[in-house]
Amino acid sequence: MQIDPRRSAAFIAAVDTGSLEAAAVQLSLSPSAVSQRISALEQDFGTPLLVRSRPCRPTGPGTRLLQYLRRSTLLESEFLAEMGMDDGPARVAIAVNNDTLATWLLPVLAPILAQEALLVEFVLDNQGHTFALLAQGRVVACVAGEAMPMHGCSVSPLGQMRYRMVASKDFARRWFADGFNRETARRAPVVVFDRKDSLQSAFLLKHFGLPEGSYPFHYVPASDPFVAAIRIGMGYGMLPLEQCGAMLEDGSLVDLAPALHVDVPLYWHAWRVQPPRLERMGAALVKAARAVLLPA
Repeated sequence: MQIDPRRSAAFIAAVDTGSLEAAAVQLSLSPSAVSQRISALEQDFGTPLLVRSRPCRPTGPGTRLLQYLRRSTLLESEFLAEMGMDDGPARVAIAVNNDTLATWLLPVLAPILAQEALLVEFVLDNQGHTFALLAQGRVVACVAGEAMPMHGCSVSPLGQMRYRMVASKDFARRWFADGFNRETARRAPVVVFDRKDSLQSAFLLKHFGLPEGSYPFHYVPASDPFVAAIRIGMGYGMLPLEQCGAMLEDGSLVDLAPALHVDVPLYWHAWRVQPPRLERMGAALVKAARAVLLPA
């Protein structure tokens, strides 16, 4: 059996955009036509491939098909490039966490993408959840906190990002005049990235025995605004040294717990069987990341 490219394109578009309507816009079709093509693909395989929810998501068999289609698209692009028949740079989807994207990744990755003639689509999630996006077939590689590789994938340690618990000088003077301890931490507002962010809660539970919800907090789910919220005194929170180092040096931020820090290990996950360009990109990224991150 051969996989119909129009049907598979409709399936991928529905997963990537999250809805049949958005997929229809992307493919210049009607939502009904997109649905019919996906239904025909499901008939070809004899099993449901897409859960038509909001957002759309692949079933178990659909996930395996998506993984295959992602890799086959890249392999086809690689072959056409070698034959001088390519239509331009290939696109790769990579899952990363916000702090990685906001700090070290772009300077490391930009020259590699240019050298390998690749375009990138970043899919953002917490480092504890990017691994799932690779398993779902949403991306072809990821930066994750998971050390064990998924079946069919390889893993390479990148290094560690060091996080410090910081606050503005005025905030520290107002809330922690008696020191950073269980009682003062219980009253002071914390800045949390989103509901998946466990850095602050794990720190406060480990060192002060404060369970999540026993202290006030803000949600600020964007990297630059998160830094700004701490810098202007909305609350205190954990920042990677790459983001807060200069502000600690100039005194605009203070380290509330100089003797304590959290090191978050990061790993590069990718499929073992992948196009040469993607393999070279991964190898170069791993080498460059190890030069800028703390050793694992």
